[in-house]
Amino acid sequence: MSSRLELRAMELLLAIAEHGSIGEAARALQLAQPTVSTNLRRLEHQLGLRLVERTARGSRLTPTGSAVTDWAREVLTASDRFEAAVAALRHERAGQLHVSASMTIAEYLMPGWLADLQRHEPDLAIALRVGNSEEVAGQVLAGSAELGFVEGVTLPEGVRAHTVAEDQLAVVVSADHPWASGRRPVTVSELLSARLVLREPGSGTREAFDHAVAALGLPLPQPALELGSTASIKTALLDSDGVGVLSSLTVRAELAGQLLVAVDVAGLDLRRLLRLIWRADRDLTGAAALLARRAVSK
Repeated sequence: MSSRLELRAMELLLAIAEHGSIGEAARALQLAQPTVSTNLRRLEHQLGLRLVERTARGSRLTPTGSAVTDWAREVLTASDRFEAAVAALRHERAGQLHVSASMTIAEYLMPGWLADLQRHEPDLAIALRVGNSEEVAGQVLAGSAELGFVEGVTLPEGVRAHTVAEDQLAVVVSADHPWASGRRPVTVSELLSARLVLREPGSGTREAFDHAVAALGLPLPQPALELGSTASIKTALLDSDGVGVLSSLTVRAELAGQLLVAVDVAGLDLRRLLRLIWRADRDLTGAAALLARRAVSK
């Protein structure tokens, strides 16, 4: 074949198979019968196959025609799915994308991803909800967010995930803290005995810290303070002897300005993955897929 078949030719073949004659097929397609006959001959010539035999009772498919009709039906079904998916994408682009993200990702990574997406999709409205990683996963599972971004070590059942970045937790103290001199690494035992200021249970930062401690076979410490945001922890550390554990993304400015100091803790692996998640029973499509690709590619 020198050229691809047109979908209209396949529709013609299906109409003949369904209605049993060229005349009935022409009426169903709202075409003149000579036009249908001409198009059928052109199709047979293009394929090099005899598809329809004419009889006194009408027209019927040859065995070869029946096989070709089955394949044509699959192509037309795929074409319908394609058109429906494109229509859904147009609708999503003109509509709203619901995203949920943990605090660290929402504050330090998400703005760049969303700005990049909206440069390419200016008509897209985006609703971003912020919570800890446990809350984000719950919103994704409930269907109130199409896409979620989390920091936790473990993931709930019912979601699929893709890594978007690797993060490092930092142990930080105020510039006046005895550990700020950095004369030697702090031991894990010293860290766990210190006045810890940590995020609340359910946050990805807290889970990653607890996981790192548990991996050493040590009991989890009882923090002196549990606070619900990164900003509140940084404020609490500035004028106290507290020791905080925060994403390195969130303390860059404070470290550069020497308001806080990062402490080296020997033998404690505080690396973690930042991931996007979506419901396992759904595929990422439309605007959600576009945002996911941007996050993964950065």
